[in-house]
Amino acid sequence: MSKTKYVFITGGVLSGLGKGIITASTGLLIKSMGYSVTAIKIDPYVNVDAGTMNPFMHGEVFVTEDGGETDLDLGHYERFLGINLSKENNITTGQVYLSVITKERRGEYLGKCVQIIPHVTDEIKNRIRGIARKSGADVVLVEIGGTVGDIESLPFLEAIRQMRIEEGRENTISIHVALAPILSVTGEQKTKPVQHSIQELRRIGIMPDIVVVRSQRDLEPEARQKIALYSNLPIDAVFGDPDVETIYEVPLLLHSKGYTRYIARLLGLEYREPDISRWEDFVNRIKNARRKIRIAMIGKYTKLHDSYISIIEALRHAGAWNNIGIELKWYESTDIEKGKIDTERIIEETDAAVILPGFGKRGAEGKISAIKALRENNKPVLGICFGMQLMVIEIFRHVIGWEKANSTELDPSTPYPVVDLLPSQYNVKHLGGSMRLGAHPIRIVKGTIAYEMYKKEIVYERHRHRYEVNPKFLDKLESAGIRVSGWSVEGYPEFIEMDNYKTLFFGSQPHPEFRSRPLNPSPIYNYFIKTIKEVNT
Repeated sequence: MSKTKYVFITGGVLSGLGKGIITASTGLLIKSMGYSVTAIKIDPYVNVDAGTMNPFMHGEVFVTEDGGETDLDLGHYERFLGINLSKENNITTGQVYLSVITKERRGEYLGKCVQIIPHVTDEIKNRIRGIARKSGADVVLVEIGGTVGDIESLPFLEAIRQMRIEEGRENTISIHVALAPILSVTGEQKTKPVQHSIQELRRIGIMPDIVVVRSQRDLEPEARQKIALYSNLPIDAVFGDPDVETIYEVPLLLHSKGYTRYIARLLGLEYREPDISRWEDFVNRIKNARRKIRIAMIGKYTKLHDSYISIIEALRHAGAWNNIGIELKWYESTDIEKGKIDTERIIEETDAAVILPGFGKRGAEGKISAIKALRENNKPVLGICFGMQLMVIEIFRHVIGWEKANSTELDPSTPYPVVDLLPSQYNVKHLGGSMRLGAHPIRIVKGTIAYEMYKKEIVYERHRHRYEVNPKFLDKLESAGIRVSGWSVEGYPEFIEMDNYKTLFFGSQPHPEFRSRPLNPSPIYNYFIKTIKEVNT
């Protein structure tokens, strides 16, 4: 292809409609035609990245291979497209303004009045084009976060309006995603929110080429005709996107409606029937699982499941390839701590547990109580990041007998700092982007469960942490039956496992879920699900 093609995705009516899934699905279908694809998420918030944001506000912080703390939609892109993206693929208002102000201070705009147009919009366009050049992709998908009409998103919408002129209409398309709610009283599907959303987009100067309409049920013919009329579009350009059993059905649903062929025609791409047979097989496995297993999800952000979206998806990936349905049961660790949830209930209601990540003191003791109950009942347990650290603390307290063992994060004056701050973190002054981040090599010990999982001696997984299990206490830990089965280059434990445990007691300092893919599940999550399946056969 001689010129890069751009697909811009905007949203209207309200946030959380699933623009990220539409973007990822569009990318999957274009890639399945044989074209190379990359995806960019634009977040209008003024934060430089997602690293300092509370999961309740923003959902999961997704970590890229190169150590970017990004929006969770990058996780969807990576999973659907089967590629690794860079931190550069998440553009924020904070990054853009920081760069423009830095350039102004250096005198790069000397003599000029620095303005939103052209300086800020030029910065946005340069970043998008820079990612396109670096990736070498045939098609670049650009999702604008938030909704049309938000003040903070206006510079980004103006930038893509300009790009449509500069790159040529034949090389750019605009896809708008909006909601057609169904009134609970009458059951009527209302199109007015979609109409107003498109009207606002057109007022800004962007004419959508495709409208994807989210709704509880598929778009009715009359509603589709009305949206097409008010959008000044042919009816073939309006696609319904109803609720489905699994998000992985979305690209199959859109393709069945002629979505792929329509996009190819608009972009001037040679249409090739997408090879999505493996994806269809994966979806069928999810929908036709022979039986279900119940997994306890024990964490402090359980009221917003998106806080752990990559873990949820990694479990589903592994479940599909083991022909097992995954039923997640959520337990707020703060409620366990306060006695509102009895750990015996968790044992009775579930077959296994994931001790979820999440920094800070709140809920930590609740997790430790749950780990103790699970261990004593030989339930399969998987601890991720902070979850692994609390597994270590629980062993020191209840097996070794050091009741005051703790992490210096939770108790700086503990006499037994079995989890401690990494030396590289001692002089850190800024919280944003300063943790141990991204993919790092891990040396796997042969003859361990970890080696059985990966079947190789050196693996790479992504990290996001400041604290580590303290190597000074490893001899004592090993005497309690805990083996370190994975080591960092710096000599810190990356994986731990319990010898002579009837099922699986495994902790992972990195986040293997970030590398899990629908067609290539994480070795750790795959082994975890396989163990639960065997235990409950």
